[in-house]
Amino acid sequence: MQLSQWQEAGSHLAFEGHRIFCRSEGHGPALLLIHGFPTSSFDWASVWPALAQRYRLLAIDMLGFGLSDKPLDFAYSVAASADQWQAMVLTQGLHEVRILAHDYGDTVAQELLARQRDGRLPFRIKAVIFLNGGLFPEATFPLLLQKMLLGPLGPALARLASYRSFSGSLRQICAKPLEENELREHWALITRVGGKRIMPKTIRYIRERREHRERWVAALLHAGIPLCLVDGIEDPISGRSIVKRWRELLPDSRVVELAGVGHYPQIEDPDAVFKAVQGFFDSVIS
Repeated sequence: MQLSQWQEAGSHLAFEGHRIFCRSEGHGPALLLIHGFPTSSFDWASVWPALAQRYRLLAIDMLGFGLSDKPLDFAYSVAASADQWQAMVLTQGLHEVRILAHDYGDTVAQELLARQRDGRLPFRIKAVIFLNGGLFPEATFPLLLQKMLLGPLGPALARLASYRSFSGSLRQICAKPLEENELREHWALITRVGGKRIMPKTIRYIRERREHRERWVAALLHAGIPLCLVDGIEDPISGRSIVKRWRELLPDSRVVELAGVGHYPQIEDPDAVFKAVQGFFDSVIS
């Protein structure tokens, strides 16, 4: 699916004076698709058609990403992203959802689970599938570029970011080669409406993961619902190390290891991701 088709099929949701790009399609149980950093909901384009045959799909570009607004003065945080997802679910009138999350989206899903545990979520999460992401900060290894964006040189580094550096980073973390036109579409989404200048703000979630580790790991340990990890094990950021830690802390929860796949399973091997999603949900939810 081309980016132009993805954009034309979407709409916008108002949130605190800003516009959030969103997409909804399909019939069946509601499934939230939560994207990662620094990309957008377009990450789900390859697996979207198959999933839409089984589920009512909902996706947004969280503020600061993709086709949504990227205000410079917004207080970007995991909590703010979770608020945006709550707004989306409520506008759809949903009472129960499932979640498929990736990368930064994993942390947003953990916050939503924490709110459910606190009794503060206005809908019910029935099950969650996590793709590659920093679920456990002690087992996550960000790229040097990501660490530098977090530091005092972050704003200058963001201004100097180029398609060449972006595509080089993705090739470093993906085990399967990505199409050149697809990479360029993702880069166009990152850089639109001043996107580069806010990257040092949106990447602060890495620091938040350490600060709120106890809350977000506890949300997994005490979720009380079926959880599953689907992981591209060739990922140098959150591959084998996350699988190992998941098995140590959540030995009774399912793990699907994808050999020969890196950080973006839904792009690198959408068929395997669809098979894992369908198999898990069918086995744990009647």
